[in-house]
Amino acid sequence: MWYEKIQFLFKNKELRTKFLFVIFLFVVFRFAANIPIPGIGAENLRKFFAEDQVLGLLNLFTGGALSNFSIVLLGLGPYITATIILQLLTMIFPALEKLYKEEGQAGRQKFNQYSRLLTIPLAAFEGYGMLAIFARQGIITGLSLPVMISAILTITAGAMFLMWIGEIISEQGMGNGISLLIFAGIVAGLPMNIFQTLITFDASKIPSFIAFFVLSVVIVAGVVLITEARRNIPVSYAKRVRGMKMYGGTSTYLPLSVNPAGVMPIIFAMSILLFPGMIAKYFGTYSGMVGVIATNIGGFFSNVWVNGSLYFLLVILFTYFYTAVTFDPKTIAENLQKMGGFIPGVRPGKSTSDFMKHILNRVLFTGAVFLGFIAVSPSIVAGLTGVTSFTFLVGGTSLLIVVSVVLDTMRQINAQLQMREYETF
Repeated sequence: MWYEKIQFLFKNKELRTKFLFVIFLFVVFRFAANIPIPGIGAENLRKFFAEDQVLGLLNLFTGGALSNFSIVLLGLGPYITATIILQLLTMIFPALEKLYKEEGQAGRQKFNQYSRLLTIPLAAFEGYGMLAIFARQGIITGLSLPVMISAILTITAGAMFLMWIGEIISEQGMGNGISLLIFAGIVAGLPMNIFQTLITFDASKIPSFIAFFVLSVVIVAGVVLITEARRNIPVSYAKRVRGMKMYGGTSTYLPLSVNPAGVMPIIFAMSILLFPGMIAKYFGTYSGMVGVIATNIGGFFSNVWVNGSLYFLLVILFTYFYTAVTFDPKTIAENLQKMGGFIPGVRPGKSTSDFMKHILNRVLFTGAVFLGFIAVSPSIVAGLTGVTSFTFLVGGTSLLIVVSVVLDTMRQINAQLQMREYETF
């Protein structure tokens, strides 16, 4: 039962220490999200973020760190962007692909180190862009060169600090640190969003809000279904005689997840989708043709239907892409062959690899389309009902990430518990 697992979690000293340490890191993150960058007055920022949907969405995923103009105002955006860029480059440079896929744990560590190094210039660039946008909008004033340099260095250091916290959380085995920090940022902002919704409650929009809550229940059920769904491939092991003992001769199965990428396609798609709006805001204050073009581009991408369509396509694209990068049927087929395993009716080696690719593509199509549909469902309802409040538009995306992260974290905690129970036995 679930309460027995909770009791065991707190009775086991090692697990209890890990759990409390992760909670402590969450507290550190929330504390850093409320430390403002020195030298910059940002009294008008909260009102600005409440009225701007693009930056308001980015503010939600940083847990309010952006509207507070804190030292971690960029959140994990630079690190996620760096990871996306390097994973895209694996499809162009064979040496980088070999490093990521074929050189084991050492190669992964080196690949992650490249991601960390690329995060530094990206954080500095994004920090400068954010400061420039606020300065052009008149939100912050008195931005001299020394203050600008100091703020960029602080923002870059804050992004690296948050990346470091995320990696430490991952090392504890209690879940993916990057996803958990995004989860913490979303959950931290939900009470205030609910409170603001109740204050500005309009009785004429009751049907729309009822539809939203019904949709939320459907989204939760859909996310649980698509995250937990598996396609089991039967695997048999040949009998082998070693000395006086016989090994193998058993049958099991290889589980293929309907959505092997988890919540990462949503995070990647949202990161990419925020760029056009931010670039349009930067150039929108220019006079002449540049300003007009930037304003039109910003208006185009802010359209609910355009935004929703792009979001849907990007989620599907990144689901396939992330799975292609992290899941290699050829390697799995080779490992099965080395251990004497085979899929009944399929030859070992290349035939097994091709068979797994065929099954994976069929299963993944269902998972990617369903995941994309769940992601854009709130935007579709917003376009039909006319409710365009900030909370309503982002509810589905937030709920999708929260539920997926909770399921993934529960799975990893269960793995930790089972490992300790077996050791005790």
